[in-house]
Amino acid sequence: MIDKALHPLVASLFFVIWFGGSLPYAYAQLTPTFYDGTCPNVSTIIRGVLAQALQTDPRIGASLIRLHFHDCFVDGCDGSILLDNTDTIESEKEAAPNNNSARGFDVVDNMKAAVENACPGIVSCADILAIAAEESVRLAGGPSWTVPLGRRDSLIANRSGANSSIPAPSESLAVLKSKFAAVGLNTSSDLVALSGAHTFGRAQCLNFISRLYNFSGSGNPDPTLNTTYLAALQQLCPQGGNRSVLTNLDRTTPDTFDGNYFSNLQTNEGLLQSDQELFSTTGADTIAIVNNFSSNQTAFFESFVVSMIRMGNISPLTGTDGEIRLNCRIVNNSTGSNALLVSSI
Repeated sequence: MIDKALHPLVASLFFVIWFGGSLPYAYAQLTPTFYDGTCPNVSTIIRGVLAQALQTDPRIGASLIRLHFHDCFVDGCDGSILLDNTDTIESEKEAAPNNNSARGFDVVDNMKAAVENACPGIVSCADILAIAAEESVRLAGGPSWTVPLGRRDSLIANRSGANSSIPAPSESLAVLKSKFAAVGLNTSSDLVALSGAHTFGRAQCLNFISRLYNFSGSGNPDPTLNTTYLAALQQLCPQGGNRSVLTNLDRTTPDTFDGNYFSNLQTNEGLLQSDQELFSTTGADTIAIVNNFSSNQTAFFESFVVSMIRMGNISPLTGTDGEIRLNCRIVNNSTGSNALLVSSI
C-alpha cells in the first residue's frame, strides 16, 4: 500500500503533471487553493459530516463517490444530479441509472448546511461532491489527493443525457469505452481505474440478475461468472424475487478501498457485467491493467488519483457561469431556494 503520508505528495505531483498536459475539456480555472481565502476549512467540514454519516451507514462513502461520477458524466461536474423536479426542471434523479438507486442526497444537504454555516454563499454543490468523493475514498483506506476546486453549479438538469451518457452495469466493454471517450476520458487506464471504485459499496439484484438466468437472451447464466459465485447470487436473487436486495460489489473487503476488486475479476467474481467485461473480453487492452492493479495496489491507487482528477475536470462551470446554489436541490431564486433543507440535521 502507499504510505498515507505520501498520498497528498503523490497527488500533488499528478496534479502538476496532468494540469501541464491534457485534461478533458475546460479545466484552467480550477485550483486546489480556490477556497483558501474564503473557506479554508471546507474539506474538514465535509469530512466531519461524512464521518458522522459513516457511523450509521457504512455504504455512504461509495454512494457519494457514485453521485460525483454520475454528475460528471452528464454535461460535466456541475451538481446537476442534485437538482429536484420543478415546473421547469426534469431531475436527473429520475433517470434510469439514478432512479431508486442514487442515494446520499440527504448527506449532501447536511454537508451543504454545515459549509453554509461557516462560509455563506461561497462553496458550490459541485465542489462539495468532488471533496466528498475524495474524503470517502480516504476514510475507506484508499488514497487521498488534492482536489482541484472552483466549479460552479448548473442552472439546469439533463435527464435525457443521464439516460444516455452514464455507463450502465449491463453494458459491453465496447459501449463502456464509447461513453468514456465521449467525455474525454481514456478508454483503458481511466476506465479500469475508475471502475475500481466498485471495491466498496453495494448493488441491487436488478443490476446483475440478467447475468444469473438469461444472459444476453441466451436462457443461460453468463458463462464468465464463477459457478460457485453464481450459485450464491442465485440464492440471494431468485427469479421473481425482490430485485432491490443488496449485495457487496466486492465480496472480499466490501467496505475497504483496496485492490481486491481486481483480484475478484481474475477469478470471474466481478458482480456486474460491466466489471467482468474488463477482464473477460477476449483480447481487450484492459486485461493487462486489471492484472497489474491486482498485483500492485500502489499502481491502482496512483492511477485512480490521476483518473479522479481527470474526471473531476470534465466541463466544469467556472468564472461567472452558473451559480453558487444556496440549496443543492434547487437553483437560486426559485420558490423556497433560500431555505436550506436542514430538517435532517
